Amino acid sequence: MKIQHTAIVGMGALGLLYGQHIQQAAGPGSVCFVMDAPRLEKHRRDRYTINGQPQEFPMTEYSQAGPADLVIIATKQTGLEEALEEMAPLVGPHTVLLSVMNGITSEEAIACHFGDENLVWCVAIGMDAMRDGTDLRYTQKGRLQIGAVSPRQQPALEAVREFFERIGLPHSVEEDIRRAMWAKFLLNVGINQTCMVFETTYQGALDTPEYFRMMSGAMQEVIALAQKEGVRLTQEDYENYLKILRTLDPNGYPSMRQDALAHRKSEVDLFAGTVIRLARRHGLAVPCNEFFLRRVREMEAAY
Repeated sequence: MKIQHTAIVGMGALGLLYGQHIQQAAGPGSVCFVMDAPRLEKHRRDRYTINGQPQEFPMTEYSQAGPADLVIIATKQTGLEEALEEMAPLVGPHTVLLSVMNGITSEEAIACHFGDENLVWCVAIGMDAMRDGTDLRYTQKGRLQIGAVSPRQQPALEAVREFFERIGLPHSVEEDIRRAMWAKFLLNVGINQTCMVFETTYQGALDTPEYFRMMSGAMQEVIALAQKEGVRLTQEDYENYLKILRTLDPNGYPSMRQDALAHRKSEVDLFAGTVIRLARRHGLAVPCNEFFLRRVREMEAAY
């Protein structure tokens, strides 16, 4: 199992970030963005730039695509089910599937459609990529944490590890990938919702006492919930992610704030919604996340 050709589903910030890296490292024909016909008609006329440099990417529609060696799923949570329904032509018996999406639920959805034998669990951390229309800017590329949750996934994991090493894509293989995913979820629940609701930047979330109190409160609720779910999140994880936030562009902001500025539906159900749903199972109070869910829905209703 060797990865030569990659298909990417989703042309958001992370899709473009990894598409550029793969294309530059592995050469023309190594990557293609795949989408439905209406999106192809729209995007084929777009002119993309990354950090100010023009970029051109191969694109095709699902019906014209064959199985890829690796499929990177980089959609928004709101578009995941539609993508999974349509991307079947990309998936052959040896196709490796990898999601760089936010949250802790995309792998479960992918496995329901395609099984989990060739599914590599993944979480993207440490990047500050921001997309504005067809322009992507970032100062930190971050890295991908990858892992397997069962022995049968080891061949797929090894194929991805070898591919990432070959193309120089920053990554780490995690012994406990579930814990790594919950740790990133901890960060997203805090910073994404805080920046959207308070209309602020990374620096504003960290340095404004009211904003930081709400962000910290939402993150502490995730730690308590993770422990009930059998995932060992600690205060050390909380402190480590605050340190990561300090390395990002202080004037940047995460995807939910970008969604709000563009009047797009956000992923609040993926963050606060997931926390609230799981907290009810354990009888946990999560007032900060309830506040964020309520406020984001009010904001979206006013678009």
